[in-house]
Amino acid sequence: MKRFGLSALVLILLLGCLGTAQATDVKMSGDAMIWAPFWSKANYTGWNATGAKTLDTMTIWERFRLKTDYITNENLKFRFGIRVMNRAWGNDTFTVDNPTSSIDVYLAFVQFKMPSTNIEFTVGQQDLDLPISADMLYANPVLGITRAGAFTVKAPVNDNFSVIGSFIRFLDASGGFAPTTTAINNQIDGYLLSLPITLDGFKATPWSLLGVMGREAATAGKSVTVGISPRLYNQNLGNNLLAPATYSAPNTFLRNSLLVYWWGGTTLSVTALDPFKFYGDFVYGQGAESDRSMNKRGGFFFDVASEYTGLDFMTPQATFWYSSGEDKSIRNGSERMPVLVDNWGPSSSFLFCNSQVLTQGYMGLNPIGSTGVAVSLDKISFITDLKHRITLSWATGTNSASSIRQGNALNGIGNYFQMGRDLTTNESEYAVNFDNQYNIYQNLVFHVETGWSHGNFQSSVWSHRFTNQTRDGDAWKVALGIQYKF
Repeated sequence: MKRFGLSALVLILLLGCLGTAQATDVKMSGDAMIWAPFWSKANYTGWNATGAKTLDTMTIWERFRLKTDYITNENLKFRFGIRVMNRAWGNDTFTVDNPTSSIDVYLAFVQFKMPSTNIEFTVGQQDLDLPISADMLYANPVLGITRAGAFTVKAPVNDNFSVIGSFIRFLDASGGFAPTTTAINNQIDGYLLSLPITLDGFKATPWSLLGVMGREAATAGKSVTVGISPRLYNQNLGNNLLAPATYSAPNTFLRNSLLVYWWGGTTLSVTALDPFKFYGDFVYGQGAESDRSMNKRGGFFFDVASEYTGLDFMTPQATFWYSSGEDKSIRNGSERMPVLVDNWGPSSSFLFCNSQVLTQGYMGLNPIGSTGVAVSLDKISFITDLKHRITLSWATGTNSASSIRQGNALNGIGNYFQMGRDLTTNESEYAVNFDNQYNIYQNLVFHVETGWSHGNFQSSVWSHRFTNQTRDGDAWKVALGIQYKF
């Protein structure tokens, strides 16, 4: 009888599990991509930012992402995402025993609605970004397309207005326990509020973000990145949030144990004159206002853009942007807007990391501290399943040459300011990119991305060693790749 009872119990449990599995709809989606960029003069020198390494002319990369949704009903689901991120052939393995683990979990969140309401909660490791006015600008210049642990609430008020709020843990430098019993405040937390407003032919999203950073998190800033976005490849927390003179006294560089940052802005989209469409974004941000004057940082950024969607065979686009830059001294703080994760860029410009499909293929210009224009002919198509895009860009800096020169003397070239990324008012960059995609099948795309850029730089700022290297030829890349979506 005991054996029968145990067998019956196991059978009941199995049937219960089967019933639960049958009640949950499982959907899987993802993509696999293999591509090879061919480079000449990356960073305008062929070197890394500090001039210590030479970039390989050609590297073959592979990436895989898999998202699985467990859907109980329209009001409750869980998403689980794993990925193999940008692994180079011949250098990495695709197994978890790799010293730098190839496979990681990049999404893991529960999403549900409050019963009998449309209030939606998303809790866990999730996609995050601030509002942006148009897809052609790709992402917000303060926080764009990244992932972090967060608690998000979306509450629709009516068909035209919603309230969205989030608590975000961007960074916990210790991962639970601080390294010593006296170390505290090693996190970076964010509190986000946005208010999307949608009317016929008009959309605006006012938003604000409050960030709180502990001193120990700032100390780790030269080697610890915020979030897990691939946009953080060559940026650290220091040159995103802190002023250039902050590290001048490493043991006492911050007076306060907590630094408060805040940003406010709005997006505007006007489509009432369709097929003419107009967009704009304005952002102001500042931080460390209660700390030493050399640690303060604050500034603004805005863009205006337009496109014409009345043609069947292409979409003309144009963008202008402007950002405040550093003044003549770094001892009075920074006049550039602080940033968490920057992915902004117009019309897939080769100057910026933005909407390129094949990654590792851009010049990395910083929109903060620069101004410029970009014009593009997008979605050019004369043959079925074949599309093209051509974009021309020009940029110059809004930073004083004196401030960047002082920052380089203090931190070393490439450690805070980077040539080609941070421009002075006397420097400029030009770029052209011609991108193509051919749909071999509905789910399989062949991409060809090309780019060329020329930079004019000051040897008195970056040294003769760097600038002489840029005069030996312009930067260009050709990238070939296939992408399978399922």
